[in-house]
Amino acid sequence: MKKFFIIIILIVLAAGVWKFWPQLKLGLSRAPQLAQIIQNSPAVQTISQKVFTGGPLRGTEDSPDAFLTRAGTINQTNLQRKQNGNLPALAENSLLDKAAQNKLADIFTQQYFEHVSPQGKGPADLAKNVGYQYVIIGENLALGNFKDDAALVQAWMNSPGHRANILQPKYQDIGVAVGQGIYQGKKVWVAVQEFGRPLSSCPAVDVSLKDQIVSVKADVDSILPQLQSLKNQIDSAPEPKTQNEANAYNQMVTQYNDLVKIYNNKVDLLKQDTAVYNAEVEAFNLCAQ
Repeated sequence: MKKFFIIIILIVLAAGVWKFWPQLKLGLSRAPQLAQIIQNSPAVQTISQKVFTGGPLRGTEDSPDAFLTRAGTINQTNLQRKQNGNLPALAENSLLDKAAQNKLADIFTQQYFEHVSPQGKGPADLAKNVGYQYVIIGENLALGNFKDDAALVQAWMNSPGHRANILQPKYQDIGVAVGQGIYQGKKVWVAVQEFGRPLSSCPAVDVSLKDQIVSVKADVDSILPQLQSLKNQIDSAPEPKTQNEANAYNQMVTQYNDLVKIYNNKVDLLKQDTAVYNAEVEAFNLCAQ
Protein backbone atom coordinates (compact mmCIF):
# COMPACT_ATOMS: atom_id res chain seq x y z
CA MET A 1 0.00 0.00 0.00
CA LYS A 2 2.81 2.40 0.88
CA LYS A 3 4.49 1.77 -2.45
CA PHE A 4 1.16 2.43 -4.14
CA PHE A 5 0.88 5.91 -2.54
CA ILE A 6 4.48 6.71 -3.46
CA ILE A 7 3.77 5.81 -7.05
CA ILE A 8 0.67 8.03 -7.05
CA ILE A 9 2.68 10.98 -5.66
CA LEU A 10 5.37 10.51 -8.30
CA ILE A 11 2.73 10.46 -11.01
CA VAL A 12 1.25 13.71 -9.69
CA LEU A 13 4.67 15.37 -9.55
CA ALA A 14 5.48 14.18 -13.06
CA ALA A 15 2.17 15.54 -14.31
CA GLY A 16 2.90 18.91 -12.67
CA VAL A 17 6.35 19.17 -14.22
CA TRP A 18 4.93 18.10 -17.59
CA LYS A 19 2.21 20.76 -17.33
CA PHE A 20 4.60 23.60 -16.63
CA TRP A 21 7.53 22.43 -18.76
CA PRO A 22 6.37 24.30 -21.93
CA GLN A 23 6.17 27.48 -19.86
CA LEU A 24 9.69 27.00 -18.56
CA LYS A 25 10.99 26.13 -21.97
CA LEU A 26 9.42 29.29 -23.45
CA GLY A 27 10.89 31.51 -20.78
CA LEU A 28 14.37 30.02 -20.93
CA SER A 29 14.46 29.99 -24.71
CA ARG A 30 13.54 33.70 -24.88
CA ALA A 31 15.91 34.84 -22.15
CA PRO A 32 19.07 34.85 -24.31
CA GLN A 33 17.29 37.07 -26.84
CA LEU A 34 16.62 39.86 -24.37
CA ALA A 35 20.01 41.49 -24.51
CA GLN A 36 20.11 41.02 -28.30
CA ILE A 37 16.87 42.98 -28.73
CA ILE A 38 18.36 45.96 -26.92
CA GLN A 39 21.56 45.74 -28.96
CA ASN A 40 19.64 45.78 -32.22
CA SER A 41 17.28 48.61 -31.29
CA PRO A 42 18.06 51.81 -33.25
CA ALA A 43 19.85 54.65 -31.53
CA VAL A 44 18.04 57.95 -31.08
CA GLN A 45 19.36 60.45 -33.61
CA THR A 46 20.11 64.05 -32.72
CA ILE A 47 18.87 67.27 -34.25
CA SER A 48 21.52 69.10 -36.25
CA GLN A 49 21.73 72.88 -35.76
CA LYS A 50 24.57 74.64 -37.53
CA VAL A 51 26.47 77.87 -36.88
CA PHE A 52 28.53 79.57 -39.60
CA THR A 53 30.97 82.40 -39.03
CA GLY A 54 33.33 84.02 -41.48
CA GLY A 55 35.92 85.21 -39.04
CA PRO A 56 35.98 88.88 -37.92
CA LEU A 57 36.91 91.24 -40.76
CA ARG A 58 39.19 94.20 -40.02
CA GLY A 59 38.85 96.68 -42.84
CA THR A 60 41.83 98.55 -44.20
CA GLU A 61 39.70 101.41 -45.47
CA ASP A 62 39.71 104.54 -43.30
CA SER A 63 37.33 106.96 -44.98
CA PRO A 64 36.86 110.31 -43.20
CA ASP A 65 33.25 110.35 -44.44
CA ALA A 66 32.44 106.82 -43.26
CA PHE A 67 28.76 106.28 -42.56
CA LEU A 68 26.82 103.01 -42.32
CA THR A 69 23.13 102.19 -42.01
CA ARG A 70 21.16 99.08 -41.15
CA ALA A 71 18.74 99.39 -44.07
CA GLY A 72 21.53 100.08 -46.56
CA THR A 73 23.57 97.10 -45.39
CA ILE A 74 20.56 94.81 -45.78
CA ASN A 75 19.78 96.22 -49.23
CA GLN A 76 23.38 95.77 -50.40
CA THR A 77 23.42 92.22 -49.03
CA ASN A 78 20.28 91.30 -50.94
CA LEU A 79 21.67 92.97 -54.06
CA GLN A 80 24.72 90.71 -53.87
CA ARG A 81 22.48 87.66 -53.43
CA LYS A 82 20.52 88.63 -56.55
CA GLN A 83 23.63 89.31 -58.62
CA ASN A 84 25.35 86.09 -57.53
CA GLY A 85 22.99 83.23 -58.22
CA ASN A 86 19.69 85.08 -58.13
CA LEU A 87 19.15 83.96 -54.55
CA PRO A 88 15.99 84.94 -52.63
CA ALA A 89 16.21 88.18 -50.68
CA LEU A 90 16.64 87.86 -46.93
CA ALA A 91 13.83 89.23 -44.77
CA GLU A 92 14.77 91.61 -41.98
CA ASN A 93 13.97 89.98 -38.66
CA SER A 94 13.51 92.13 -35.56
CA LEU A 95 14.85 89.43 -33.24
CA LEU A 96 18.03 89.09 -35.28
CA ASP A 97 18.31 92.89 -35.38
CA LYS A 98 18.25 92.79 -31.58
CA ALA A 99 20.83 90.00 -31.47
CA ALA A 100 23.11 92.01 -33.78
CA GLN A 101 22.67 95.13 -31.65
CA ASN A 102 23.54 93.16 -28.51
CA LYS A 103 26.70 91.89 -30.19
CA LEU A 104 27.64 95.39 -31.31
CA ALA A 105 27.22 96.80 -27.82
CA ASP A 106 29.18 93.92 -26.29
CA ILE A 107 32.13 94.47 -28.64
CA PHE A 108 32.47 98.12 -27.61
CA THR A 109 31.79 97.43 -23.93
CA GLN A 110 34.27 94.57 -23.53
CA GLN A 111 36.72 95.75 -26.20
CA TYR A 112 37.07 92.47 -28.11
CA PHE A 113 36.53 91.65 -31.78
CA GLU A 114 35.69 87.98 -32.12
CA HIS A 115 32.62 85.85 -32.83
CA VAL A 116 32.88 84.38 -29.33
CA SER A 117 32.85 86.73 -26.34
CA PRO A 118 35.30 86.52 -23.42
CA GLN A 119 32.51 84.66 -21.59
CA GLY A 120 32.32 82.04 -24.36
CA LYS A 121 29.05 83.28 -25.87
CA GLY A 122 28.67 82.99 -29.65
CA PRO A 123 26.03 83.54 -32.35
CA ALA A 124 23.89 80.64 -31.15
CA ASP A 125 23.72 82.19 -27.67
CA LEU A 126 22.80 85.59 -29.11
CA ALA A 127 19.90 84.02 -31.03
CA LYS A 128 18.75 82.05 -28.00
CA ASN A 129 18.86 85.12 -25.74
CA VAL A 130 16.48 87.06 -28.00
CA GLY A 131 14.17 84.10 -28.57
CA TYR A 132 15.06 83.35 -32.19
CA GLN A 133 14.60 79.61 -32.73
CA TYR A 134 16.76 78.52 -35.61
CA VAL A 135 17.91 75.65 -37.78
CA ILE A 136 20.95 77.51 -39.10
CA ILE A 137 22.54 80.66 -37.74
CA GLY A 138 25.43 82.71 -39.09
CA GLU A 139 27.34 85.86 -38.27
CA ASN A 140 29.54 88.36 -40.13
CA LEU A 141 31.56 90.99 -38.30
CA ALA A 142 33.44 93.98 -39.69
CA LEU A 143 35.46 96.70 -38.03
CA GLY A 144 36.67 99.74 -39.94
CA ASN A 145 35.72 103.12 -41.36
CA PHE A 146 34.15 101.92 -44.60
CA LYS A 147 32.95 104.69 -46.90
CA ASP A 148 29.36 103.44 -47.07
CA ASP A 149 27.12 100.36 -46.97
CA ALA A 150 28.18 99.22 -50.45
CA ALA A 151 31.87 99.38 -49.50
CA LEU A 152 31.19 97.42 -46.31
CA VAL A 153 29.28 94.61 -48.04
CA GLN A 154 31.83 94.48 -50.86
CA ALA A 155 34.60 94.02 -48.29
CA TRP A 156 32.66 91.05 -46.91
CA MET A 157 32.16 89.71 -50.45
CA ASN A 158 35.93 89.86 -51.02
CA SER A 159 36.43 87.52 -48.06
CA PRO A 160 35.57 83.83 -48.81
CA GLY A 161 34.04 83.04 -45.41
CA HIS A 162 31.90 86.18 -45.27
CA ARG A 163 30.92 85.79 -48.91
CA ALA A 164 29.71 82.22 -48.17
CA ASN A 165 27.46 83.58 -45.42
CA ILE A 166 25.98 86.30 -47.63
CA LEU A 167 25.33 83.80 -50.43
CA GLN A 168 24.12 80.92 -48.24
CA PRO A 169 20.91 79.75 -49.97
CA LYS A 170 19.51 78.20 -46.80
CA TYR A 171 19.23 81.51 -44.94
CA GLN A 172 15.86 83.24 -44.90
CA ASP A 173 16.27 86.01 -42.28
CA ILE A 174 18.79 88.71 -41.52
CA GLY A 175 19.45 91.14 -38.70
CA VAL A 176 21.95 93.98 -38.85
CA ALA A 177 23.47 96.47 -36.43
CA VAL A 178 25.98 99.18 -37.29
CA GLY A 179 27.46 101.76 -34.98
CA GLN A 180 30.42 104.01 -34.33
CA GLY A 181 32.31 103.92 -31.06
CA ILE A 182 35.70 103.82 -29.40
CA TYR A 183 37.63 100.60 -29.93
CA GLN A 184 41.14 100.35 -28.53
CA GLY A 185 41.35 104.12 -28.32
CA LYS A 186 40.21 104.81 -31.89
CA LYS A 187 36.86 106.01 -33.18
CA VAL A 188 35.67 103.36 -35.58
CA TRP A 189 32.58 101.72 -37.09
CA VAL A 190 31.55 98.16 -36.27
CA ALA A 191 29.02 96.22 -38.35
CA VAL A 192 27.27 93.00 -37.39
CA GLN A 193 25.20 90.72 -39.61
CA GLU A 194 23.15 87.90 -38.08
CA PHE A 195 21.76 85.37 -40.56
CA GLY A 196 19.19 82.70 -39.79
CA ARG A 197 16.81 80.05 -40.99
CA PRO A 198 13.90 79.79 -38.52
CA LEU A 199 13.02 76.51 -36.86
CA SER A 200 9.49 76.75 -38.23
CA SER A 201 10.78 76.45 -41.81
CA CYS A 202 11.73 72.78 -41.36
CA PRO A 203 9.58 69.71 -40.55
CA ALA A 204 8.63 69.57 -36.89
CA VAL A 205 10.24 67.12 -34.47
CA ASP A 206 8.05 65.84 -31.64
CA VAL A 207 10.19 66.54 -28.57
CA SER A 208 7.62 64.87 -26.32
CA LEU A 209 8.16 61.63 -28.26
CA LYS A 210 11.83 61.73 -27.36
CA ASP A 211 10.88 62.17 -23.70
CA GLN A 212 8.66 59.09 -24.00
CA ILE A 213 11.51 57.13 -25.58
CA VAL A 214 13.81 58.06 -22.69
CA SER A 215 11.15 56.98 -20.18
CA VAL A 216 10.48 53.62 -21.87
CA LYS A 217 14.22 53.00 -22.24
CA ALA A 218 14.60 53.55 -18.50
CA ASP A 219 11.85 50.96 -17.88
CA VAL A 220 13.55 48.47 -20.20
CA ASP A 221 16.89 48.99 -18.49
CA SER A 222 15.34 48.45 -15.07
CA ILE A 223 13.50 45.24 -16.07
CA LEU A 224 16.48 43.50 -17.67
CA PRO A 225 18.41 42.93 -14.40
CA GLN A 226 15.23 41.50 -12.86
CA LEU A 227 14.94 39.04 -15.74
CA GLN A 228 18.56 38.05 -15.45
CA SER A 229 18.19 37.52 -11.72
CA LEU A 230 15.07 35.36 -12.17
CA LYS A 231 16.73 33.32 -14.90
CA ASN A 232 19.72 32.70 -12.66
CA GLN A 233 17.39 31.50 -9.91
CA ILE A 234 15.58 29.20 -12.36
CA ASP A 235 18.83 27.83 -13.74
CA SER A 236 20.26 27.13 -10.28
CA ALA A 237 17.07 25.78 -8.72
CA PRO A 238 17.30 22.07 -7.73
CA GLU A 239 14.85 19.53 -9.02
CA PRO A 240 11.58 19.82 -7.04
CA LYS A 241 11.16 17.04 -4.51
CA THR A 242 7.79 18.04 -3.10
CA GLN A 243 4.60 19.52 -4.47
CA ASN A 244 5.29 22.77 -2.62
CA GLU A 245 8.74 22.99 -4.22
CA ALA A 246 7.22 22.28 -7.62
CA ASN A 247 4.60 24.98 -7.09
CA ALA A 248 7.24 27.48 -6.00
CA TYR A 249 9.40 26.58 -8.99
CA ASN A 250 6.55 26.91 -11.45
CA GLN A 251 5.46 30.19 -9.86
CA MET A 252 8.96 31.53 -10.42
CA VAL A 253 8.83 30.42 -14.06
CA THR A 254 5.43 32.06 -14.51
CA GLN A 255 6.73 35.28 -12.97
CA TYR A 256 9.69 35.18 -15.34
CA ASN A 257 7.54 34.60 -18.41
CA ASP A 258 5.11 37.37 -17.45
CA LEU A 259 8.03 39.76 -17.03
CA VAL A 260 9.43 38.68 -20.41
CA LYS A 261 6.13 39.67 -22.02
CA ILE A 262 6.21 43.09 -20.34
CA TYR A 263 9.84 43.54 -21.34
CA ASN A 264 9.29 42.58 -24.97
CA ASN A 265 6.22 44.81 -25.26
CA LYS A 266 8.24 47.76 -24.01
CA VAL A 267 11.09 46.91 -26.39
CA ASP A 268 8.61 46.83 -29.29
CA LEU A 269 7.21 50.21 -28.23
CA LEU A 270 10.74 51.58 -27.89
CA LYS A 271 11.64 50.46 -31.41
CA GLN A 272 8.44 51.86 -32.90
CA ASP A 273 8.77 55.25 -31.19
CA THR A 274 12.46 55.48 -32.04
CA ALA A 275 11.77 54.75 -35.71
CA VAL A 276 9.12 57.50 -35.85
CA TYR A 277 11.32 60.00 -34.00
CA ASN A 278 14.38 59.24 -36.12
CA ALA A 279 12.36 59.73 -39.31
CA GLU A 280 11.32 63.16 -38.05
CA VAL A 281 14.91 64.05 -37.16
CA GLU A 282 16.18 62.88 -40.55
CA ALA A 283 13.64 65.09 -42.33
CA PHE A 284 14.63 68.01 -40.11
CA ASN A 285 18.36 67.49 -40.64
CA LEU A 286 17.90 67.17 -44.38
CA CYS A 287 16.20 70.58 -44.32
CA ALA A 288 19.12 71.99 -42.34
CA GLN A 289 21.88 70.62 -44.57
